[in-house]
Amino acid sequence: MHLLPHIIVVIILAFISYEHEAIAQYVPPYTSIVVPVTKHTDAAKTLYSIQIMTSYVNMQYLHANFLIDIDAPFIWHDCIVQWNIYPGSCPSNTLCTSPVSCEEYQCTDVRTTYSYKNNPSCPPVTNSSTLPGWGYCTCPVNVVDPITRSCGEALLNYDEFTVNTSDGRNVFTGLYGAYPNAACAPSSSFESFPTNVTGVMAFSSSPYALPSYLFQPLKKTLALCLPSTNSSARGVLFFGAGPYYLLPNSNVDVRSLLSYTPLLKHPDSFGYFIGVKAIVIKKKSINIPGNLSTKLSTLEPYTILRTDIYNRVIQAFSMATIGIPLARPVSPFGLCYRAGLKFPDIDFSLEDGKKWTVYMANSIKQMTKDVACLAFVDGGATTEYAVVIGTYQFEDNFLVFDLENSTFGFSSSLLNVQTSCSNFNFTLTDGN
Repeated sequence: MHLLPHIIVVIILAFISYEHEAIAQYVPPYTSIVVPVTKHTDAAKTLYSIQIMTSYVNMQYLHANFLIDIDAPFIWHDCIVQWNIYPGSCPSNTLCTSPVSCEEYQCTDVRTTYSYKNNPSCPPVTNSSTLPGWGYCTCPVNVVDPITRSCGEALLNYDEFTVNTSDGRNVFTGLYGAYPNAACAPSSSFESFPTNVTGVMAFSSSPYALPSYLFQPLKKTLALCLPSTNSSARGVLFFGAGPYYLLPNSNVDVRSLLSYTPLLKHPDSFGYFIGVKAIVIKKKSINIPGNLSTKLSTLEPYTILRTDIYNRVIQAFSMATIGIPLARPVSPFGLCYRAGLKFPDIDFSLEDGKKWTVYMANSIKQMTKDVACLAFVDGGATTEYAVVIGTYQFEDNFLVFDLENSTFGFSSSLLNVQTSCSNFNFTLTDGN
């Protein structure tokens, strides 16, 4: 008679153990999150955005477009903070979020984190007045317009973003939510932005950038493929370890095309850097001083070179193209040609012996029907970084920032393998 309770306990414990084992063995169908990338040419410089679901209203998600910034310390966008959010309390066509109080640790932490890595010309912030409601003071933070480089002010908040999941080949109807501390800026802050782009999505190494809020089962890997056209053809951004597939090679994992080099850190930036030891044009090597690292940028449209390096690159490229007729330079470029001819490749020679080849599609910019220019620009004699690789050199290249292993993967032009960044299939499937 006394055995029955023990048997029941054993059965219950066995059932609990089985449930825990089943949960532990569960593998979700997705390996990454995925969002489309759009190219914009209607601002002062070419920029790229992703579309994010920001809130759920009237049985549907609202969407907003954010600039891709791999250097920003935190996310900021067009919204307002409000202490008490309840149905009907938020103005129509406006996103409302909950504010971070100046008394909460996030306020001090965010300010301390970005203060020495943001624009030094920004004035120091002070706690603002209270908002209607609970009466706590809000938490102002500095933001820098990535186009004009002017300073602005935003209020730190508790935000929520939603995106689709993927197995690298398909986009699933299942969704993934992230809950970062972001900041709300007034609508006037985005006047310099491309049309319908109202935010900055930080993908940097900052503890307040989006990657810090993306958890299991996602691996901390950012894969970026920028489109070369601003038509309806979109590029793709993944966050997760892969695999990644592009049409028409639907059985070829793009990772198999990549070479890798270490990601480097810079003490005054949350951005990403690699070691370029030389720029090589037809065996002519322009050495980069060993104490300088090369910055990767999603905000600069063309590769920027310090004047001494730029002059040597121009000289080497001119010698390599001595038979091609020159044309009058077109701003911002210093070396232009009569179009329609073939130009030499340019290699970024990396410190670990690898090379990143920049083919003509990423080195020569067609300006008019008859004129094409070398898409490298002079950054001046005292530019902050000796080399900044810009987005024209990224287009139709598959780039992987492995943040766990601190490595950078690059494919060179996908056009050489008969695909492009616009060849991901965004058709929704029920994979979850």
